Amino acid sequence: MGEKKQDDPSMVTASHHNLLTSVLGSKDEAMKSLVYSYKYGFSGFAAMLTESQAKTMSSTPEVVSVSANTHYQTGTTRSWHFLGHDDDDHQSPASELLKKARYGEDVIVGVVDTGIWPESRSFDDSGYGPVPTKWKGMCQEADPTAVDANAAMSCNRKIIGARWYTGDVNPEHLNGEFMSPRDLNGHGTHVASTIAGGEVRNVSYGGGGLAAGVARGGAPRARLAVYKACWGASRVSCGKAAILAAIDDAINDGVDVLSLSLSDHDEFAGTLHAVARGISVVFIAGNYGPAAQTVRNAVPWVLTVAASTIDRSFPTVILLGNKEKLVGQSLYFDASGNSGEFHELVNGFSCDKQMQETIDVRGKAVLCAAPWEASAMPPATRFRVANEVTGDAGAKALIFAQANGNLPENLDNCRPNMACVLVDFEIAHRIASYVKMESTPMVKIYPAVTMVGSGVPSPRVADFSSRGPSAAFPGVIKPDVAAPGVGILAAAGDSYKLLSGTSMACPHVSAIVALLKSIHPDWSPAMIKSSIVTTASVTDRFGMPIQAEGSPRKLADPFDFGGGHIDPKRVADPGLVYDIDAQEYIKFFNCTLGPKDHCDRSMGQMYQLNLPSIAVPDLKDSVTVWRTVTNVGSVDATYRAVVEAPMGVKMVVEPSIVSFNKVGNRKATFQIILEIRQKHRIQGDYTFGSLTWLEEGGAHEVRIPVAVRTVIQDFVADTS
Repeated sequence: MGEKKQDDPSMVTASHHNLLTSVLGSKDEAMKSLVYSYKYGFSGFAAMLTESQAKTMSSTPEVVSVSANTHYQTGTTRSWHFLGHDDDDHQSPASELLKKARYGEDVIVGVVDTGIWPESRSFDDSGYGPVPTKWKGMCQEADPTAVDANAAMSCNRKIIGARWYTGDVNPEHLNGEFMSPRDLNGHGTHVASTIAGGEVRNVSYGGGGLAAGVARGGAPRARLAVYKACWGASRVSCGKAAILAAIDDAINDGVDVLSLSLSDHDEFAGTLHAVARGISVVFIAGNYGPAAQTVRNAVPWVLTVAASTIDRSFPTVILLGNKEKLVGQSLYFDASGNSGEFHELVNGFSCDKQMQETIDVRGKAVLCAAPWEASAMPPATRFRVANEVTGDAGAKALIFAQANGNLPENLDNCRPNMACVLVDFEIAHRIASYVKMESTPMVKIYPAVTMVGSGVPSPRVADFSSRGPSAAFPGVIKPDVAAPGVGILAAAGDSYKLLSGTSMACPHVSAIVALLKSIHPDWSPAMIKSSIVTTASVTDRFGMPIQAEGSPRKLADPFDFGGGHIDPKRVADPGLVYDIDAQEYIKFFNCTLGPKDHCDRSMGQMYQLNLPSIAVPDLKDSVTVWRTVTNVGSVDATYRAVVEAPMGVKMVVEPSIVSFNKVGNRKATFQIILEIRQKHRIQGDYTFGSLTWLEEGGAHEVRIPVAVRTVIQDFVADTS
């Protein structure tokens, strides 16, 4: 909840106590009720209140709003090389980005997550100078009453700060946890090392040789500030009140970038306060794809990241007893030493709990293939059930069929000492036919190998990556950009682990933001976001349009990947940027999330925000959208508009040519007129296009995506 602004943090806390006292009736009750007091980004607090107390509080004149606490989920050796962002090729543009940014030297990245494992080799501070003088944070110690001596936390010149928050955590999520910033789950360590981990050679998945190489973060010299607001060994929970407290502290501590690999069903007001202070905020899109309208963190002031694949896979040979060789994908590296053995093979079909009662799978390999259930249950859910059922029944191996056998995001959850292999339904059908024909079918599963390079089609938007449009904010294209998020190897505890999710994609963008902060310290968060979105690529490494995984696979559109796939080679020199004064965001926030008088007149439409994208969810006849670009490239430059109009829409840009010169005209304002073509005057779904400003001489291409939905009847999107 928010209240009147106070300048002195101690006075703010006192006013929170006084306000609670007035509602609860005593100072003691107020002290017991107060969970967090927010003092830096905004004035507010979290407290334990009954429904009637909350109602009384909301009617108090000093209070702006009251909302219930909610809980959220957390949503390297190859990915940076895949992006062309490494130091091996000293002539590459990405190498120049690292050098210009001094590898992120002294940029402070705040990571709100499950904590950190400080002893990981990725966080060695050898060669680092003193902690930046702007840093005001702390290294919070472990709870002195904690029984686990391993909870102790130490910071260094790499991990310069760490805090932890338990005020609103369900006690069951604290079972076995470290009561300190130390990371039990591994998620936060993985994220932090992807952003700013130092170079660590000769790492691989589980030490088994898969995905072997050099692990490092995208901004390897950046400093880390850790905020542990998420708790739980396996099922992680992050309280909204704790996250807001972490953001509030981070604002005051002096972070430059905030990275939150968290799935947010609401919208955090605290992130707006961070952006207003010049802090770039990077969020995940969520892991609820490929269904439409599942994107999270859709407010316009944050960077929202989708997940994509990289050019690496882990093929595994499946040898049937009839000597037929088939190929799946796994993370199996023969930890048990049984890769040379044949095992009896059985068909478990759906591999549900009824299978345990009807099929003996102990010591056998089990095929789990149920294409008839593919539309009713996501592959991740079906794999989880199959893994549990076959593991509990004592199976030796699991061959799991899904529509696409090349997405290994579930494999890390495979039972120890059990080989898990992913295949598509065609391969599964051939295996099932063999099982049906043989009286004693047998199979041998070989350890996986690592394949990288042009033989692996990439990037593609990952199947699980949440898609737009945003149900809450249809006038904003989300996600903003895609980045590697499948099979990412990074630190987890004392080891290195392959994880997949938009949680892995988010830190890739956070690292690039940190580098841009170093190169362009005067750029606003909006300018940094614009440079990333407008330079993103919409083609894969072969020059073909990027595809989006799903059933079926399709060409990616702006609701899959926003502006496209991040391209570190171009982000530092975008030519033009779309900047936004934070006050415009604040006006948007006040009128959208906290209604005020006369908002319709003052706010206008969401698509009039100066974003590096255009989304018109209700085009009835015609609409004029305004944008302003700022020249950050050559002093003398001329750009020409190139329009790709959405199908069924006439799109005109006026003026179609903008020029900049030494006199000081760094900005240019233009209008985009969108009009329904008469023969397409129908109730329809979204169609997509783009607007690209091409510089004369070809030095810069500044592209933004456009999404338009024609609406003839209000509140009806598609009647086809």
